[in-house]
Amino acid sequence: MKKTILIVEDEDILREISKDYFLDAGYDVLEARNGTEALTLFESLRVDLVILDIMMPELDGWSVCRRVREKSVVPIIILTARADEEDTLLGFELGADDYVTKPYSPRVLLARAKRLLTSSFSQSLQEHHEVLTSQHLELDLRSHDVKVDGQLITLTHTEFEILTYLMKNKNIVISREQLIVKIWGYEYVGDDRTVNTHIRNLRQKLGRRANQIKTVVRAGYKFEELE
Repeated sequence: MKKTILIVEDEDILREISKDYFLDAGYDVLEARNGTEALTLFESLRVDLVILDIMMPELDGWSVCRRVREKSVVPIIILTARADEEDTLLGFELGADDYVTKPYSPRVLLARAKRLLTSSFSQSLQEHHEVLTSQHLELDLRSHDVKVDGQLITLTHTEFEILTYLMKNKNIVISREQLIVKIWGYEYVGDDRTVNTHIRNLRQKLGRRANQIKTVVRAGYKFEELE
């Protein structure tokens, strides 16, 4: 089944160019010129990934991102100006998975989308052990379900991949640079604060199990068993 991309962009030329690239790559594409249209489409049709501009009429990208995250863990890429670093971090705090800076290459946008739509851990479906466990924390690689003390929690695509990578490398220090390469790819230009924001969000969702993700000063992060 074809994947469906929702492109939310008020600049007609940018939206049309991006749409053509995704159509040529074999995706179905939905278009929205503002946040209100975006939510209407998202709530009525199947969407596999959202590409979301921030500055839009009627309803801005922040509001759309927040509303989408209340209903779904569908991957979200935000479009932002290069100078708006704080905006990028806010997007991550609201649940976005990646960002692309304006002006951008449609090829870069397509590559980022493909990376999110094809999980880094898709090969896990073929592995013998399909569930990672650590005492009262359980991560199912097939269903992408995560349970803390038996209670299901909701992680974004990126948060799930970070937790999976850390749990697969239990008791090994993983640097921020390693996380960036593994989760976002070599071409990613974000800084340490990007990783820190995702780790903070992940810890909040893990609740009393948050301290299994240890910060190793000037080195990175390590997943440990709790005593």
